[in-house]
Amino acid sequence: MYHKLMTCISSVREKTDFKPEVGIILGSGLGDYADGIKIEASVEYSEIEGFPVSTVKGHKGRFVFGYVENVPVVIMQGRVHYYEGYAMADVVLPIRLMGMLGASKVILTNAAGGVNENYQPGDFMMITDHITVGVPSPLIGANIEELGPRFPDMSEVYSKRLQDVILKSAHECGIAMQKGVYVQLTGPNYETPAEVRLCRIWGGDAVGMSTACEAMAARHMGLEICGISCITNLAAGMTANPLDHKEVQEIADRVSVDFKKLVTKIIVNM
Repeated sequence: MYHKLMTCISSVREKTDFKPEVGIILGSGLGDYADGIKIEASVEYSEIEGFPVSTVKGHKGRFVFGYVENVPVVIMQGRVHYYEGYAMADVVLPIRLMGMLGASKVILTNAAGGVNENYQPGDFMMITDHITVGVPSPLIGANIEELGPRFPDMSEVYSKRLQDVILKSAHECGIAMQKGVYVQLTGPNYETPAEVRLCRIWGGDAVGMSTACEAMAARHMGLEICGISCITNLAAGMTANPLDHKEVQEIADRVSVDFKKLVTKIIVNM
């Protein structure tokens, strides 16, 4: 895997020598944020040797390098999911690559289902912790010593400093911010009502199909991480309505203006 990472870096460096400070992964329906920054270069995933390519409709599948205000960033416009059939090591390859390209801080975003009965579609939730018992750890297998230790500490996956930055930024933007625990399950099916009840018993507030595995891989590397979920629907069994991906995209589109404003403010305040 380390050899594969080095091959990917060589492919990217053939196209740009841009060095980011902040990495951003954009979730479902949130990908057009990258189109509004000062772009210096973009690299299609398909142009990177050995790189997993997103198959999800609506995910553009490219790295965008540029500036938010004066901050150099790399944005992952479309992520790779475990449910697409990739090994977990490939799912987290992109975030490892961003760290190896220079990013020391990462903002993870996603569209998620609300498990907390106090949440409403359109809410933003700052991730304070996560639960990943439903998916394999990305660190299973031989440890990549060049990236981090065999048994990394996960007592503060989501930086308390960056959580303070998120809350400060949300206040400055006049945007309400929930706080909660994110549960990652495999997908691609939405959860059953019984599974949603189990997530609530575990202490989960939102559930989705990404993000937490990326956060673990990033912490293994010593990166500073924060995460925001856009609550695009209430999870199965909480309403009489069936779930579909179209609803996820519609809600994400509705809150996109606030999302863009919030992410920009977070980057500047970092």
